[in-house]
Amino acid sequence: MPNLLNVGIVQQSNTGDRATNITKSAEEARKCKADGAELIVFQELHTGLYFCQTEDTTVFDQAETIPGPSTDYFGELAREIDCVLVLSLFEQRAPGLCHNTAVVIEKDGSIAGKYRKMHIPDDPAYYEKFYFTPGDMGFKPVQTSVGKLGVLVCWDQWYPEAARLMALAGAELLIYPTAIGYETTDSKEEQARQRDAWLISQRAHAVANGLPVVSVNRTGFEDDPSSVTNGIQFWGSSFVAGPQGEYLWQALQDEEVTTVVTIDRGRTADVRRIWPFFRDRRIDAYQGLTQRYLD
Repeated sequence: MPNLLNVGIVQQSNTGDRATNITKSAEEARKCKADGAELIVFQELHTGLYFCQTEDTTVFDQAETIPGPSTDYFGELAREIDCVLVLSLFEQRAPGLCHNTAVVIEKDGSIAGKYRKMHIPDDPAYYEKFYFTPGDMGFKPVQTSVGKLGVLVCWDQWYPEAARLMALAGAELLIYPTAIGYETTDSKEEQARQRDAWLISQRAHAVANGLPVVSVNRTGFEDDPSSVTNGIQFWGSSFVAGPQGEYLWQALQDEEVTTVVTIDRGRTADVRRIWPFFRDRRIDAYQGLTQRYLD
């Protein structure tokens, strides 16, 4: 398998019109293909609005089965453009049992694998625990025709354990579909600190594991239907980092953007030789990591 991999990034704003959102994603994916993409990554919950700003039981009507309508549609798209796609969907596993699920579609339109978001936040404007059951599939990369993909989702990006376990299972790159932004009542200083922390954390996963990181966030403003907050301004800033945390590409905060970034996976071996973190891990001394807290 060639070391060079062309990765398509789709950073978009969404509306409440599902058909429009899906059509936009598909159009941008075709642009990525025209620019040479072999793998295309969409943002978290890219078929609709980020509905977790409120707790509303009617929103469960938006959940869908996997396989289901979205995997059928994007499966046809994958076959059409001959690309591997990373989707992010609201999965209905059973009535009242739903997950925030990333699905990897192979070039032939089949489902190569999926990952159910493991870490579920519960904060003002991000009431995800109301909707999503924590994942139960573990941290297992998805094998595809373009490589072994370590797919995680949004809140997972704050947890070095998740990135490490994907790396230890042989992931060739880490992928984070994301929906994160500013709660607009926060001060400008606090907003800047939050965005910087988000960037630093994910780049640190690249460094600690010697892997490229692909993080795709949504952009645009989405109102809070309850008016409890002033809504979320998603901060975009999608980026690709190399295995030393270096930026290979980064989007602006407030624009929709589609691009293709070339990743050299061969650098993983080179970087791990000069920074042998895997060699020097003290696996005999890490038992405490399985405890909630060391009292």
